Parts: sequence; structure tokens; C-alpha cells
Amino acid sequence: MKKALFTGLLTVFGLLTAQAQPAGGFGGFQMQTKLETSQEWKDVNYAGDDKAYHTCDIYLPKEKKKAYPVVIHIYGSAWFSNNSKGVADLGTIVKALLDAGYAVVCPNHRSSGDAKWPAQIHDIKAVVRFVRGKAKQYKFDKSFIATSGFSSGGHLASITATTSGTKRTQVGTVDIDLEGSLGSFTKKSSRVNAACDWSGPIDLMAMDCGDHMTMGANSPEDVLLDAKLTESPDKYLSLSATTYIDANDPPIIIFHGERDNVVPCCQGKSFYEKLKAAGVTTQATFVPEGGHGMGMYSKENLQKMVDFLNAVRNKKSTK
Repeated sequence: MKKALFTGLLTVFGLLTAQAQPAGGFGGFQMQTKLETSQEWKDVNYAGDDKAYHTCDIYLPKEKKKAYPVVIHIYGSAWFSNNSKGVADLGTIVKALLDAGYAVVCPNHRSSGDAKWPAQIHDIKAVVRFVRGKAKQYKFDKSFIATSGFSSGGHLASITATTSGTKRTQVGTVDIDLEGSLGSFTKKSSRVNAACDWSGPIDLMAMDCGDHMTMGANSPEDVLLDAKLTESPDKYLSLSATTYIDANDPPIIIFHGERDNVVPCCQGKSFYEKLKAAGVTTQATFVPEGGHGMGMYSKENLQKMVDFLNAVRNKKSTK
């Protein structure tokens, strides 16, 4: 596959492998902002092991309440990083969510160097179950749990939503376990109530759908799957959030820049059209001058995200 998700970010990846914690992350260098919180917990292990890639940071809003709706926000790294929760759009997406009254959980997950797909979705679903299992301890309102993510994090947030309620399925020749058995809360549900996709690669069969940068023989998705599209197309189908779309999916909001030359905007546009066709509640914003994170985190877009989540919660509470 010619498409490479993060050609322009290989230098940043080098920093990540050295476990550096730069101010910006993969959406461009964002100003460091001190988060206003009532409580924070760092490096909480959600899988019950001693692995740093199975830890998360937890933030509660400044206004104290008995319980808070939850958003699990996942960093972008082309699935290359296993320890970037500390740069998970803290000054933009996370801050906006906290200011709006949401508890935010920022997890690490296994990288493509640690384990191949579907290990990464097993990790995120373990986080969802952890939120339910630890609701009382961390003041989580388990009646509303959403996922959010940028780039590869947007992929994981989206596929968590489109596979909600599906533990195992057959994708062509691939028998895929989408749930895993990590952690102490395997009997809890990994369903989510909504998802926010920020510039995510969604259909890994069609990463050449628009103008993009190219690199060598191995793209990030090749590495994640240890496969090639021409040789193992069903593996790429199993990695694609679009493969699992059906009418039972939770509401999903999409943000993508039309000048994104890393993950082409046609990924977000195709996702939006397929969700609509399936009858899934969805909303999309395509930013004319937006790049791969650059120019995406306007006050208006962040408010759209919050309003969308609030609307889903309000509709759910009236049922």
C-alpha cells in the first residue's frame, strides 16, 4: 500500500520512541494549558498488569459532582506509540470536554511494535469496561461513556463505536475477536454511547482515496497488520471501522480537514455517507483550510463536539 498515514511525523515518532512528552502531539504543537480539575489520577493501570501501555490518566472537571459523564480520548500516533497519553490533545479537546463537565480518561494502548491488530481494540474496550467497573471509585456516570480520538486515535474511537455489541465476527477469511479478555471486568459491557472522530483513518481499504504523501514499502497499517493489502485484503477489512457499520451503532460526529495530506479528507466524507445510509445519527464538519490536526481545533469545532455529546445525552435521558 502506497499510502502512509504519518510521513510528515516520523521525526515526532522518533521522539515518542524515546518516551519524550512534547507539548503538541500529532495535531501540531498546541499550547500547553493547565487543566482545571477537581481531581486527577496518573498512570492508573486498567488491565491489572504491570505494563505502562495499559495505563491511563483520569481527569475530573473543576466543578465537583457526585458523578460525571465520561469521554475516553485516544492519542494519535499511527499506532506506533504505546505511551502518549500525556500529549492526548490536552489543551484542546480534553480541556473543552472538562470545561463542559465531562470526566476524561486518556489511555495508553499497545503499539504496532508491541502487538498486532486486534490487540489495540482489545485495549480500548478494556478501558471502557474499566470505566464501568471503577465507576464508584472515580465518580464516573456509567450511563454515558463516549470515545474520542485524533488520527489513529480517531480510528480506535470510531471502531469501538461501530463494533459496540459485537464481540466476535467473521470478516471474509478473518475470524476476529473484537473484545479480548483484558482486565478484571470482563463481564462488564464495552458498549459506548457516542464517538468523536478527529481526522481518523476509517476505511483502510481506500487510503489512496485522495491526495496524500507517499513513502516506502511499508505503511503504518501494513505494520499494524503485518500484511499487505494486495495479499491479505480481508485483514484490512477487519481493521476498517466502515466494515462494521449498522443501524445499531451509537451516534458519531466527524471532523476532518479538507487539506489533510496525511489522512485524506475523503476518509471522513465516506464515513459520514456510510453512517447516514445505515441510519446512524451522525454529524460532520469538513474544514476547508484544515490540515492533519492543524487548524481543526477552533472554538467553534470544539463547541460542536460538546453540543453533539450533550444532545446524545439529553436524548438518551428522555427515553
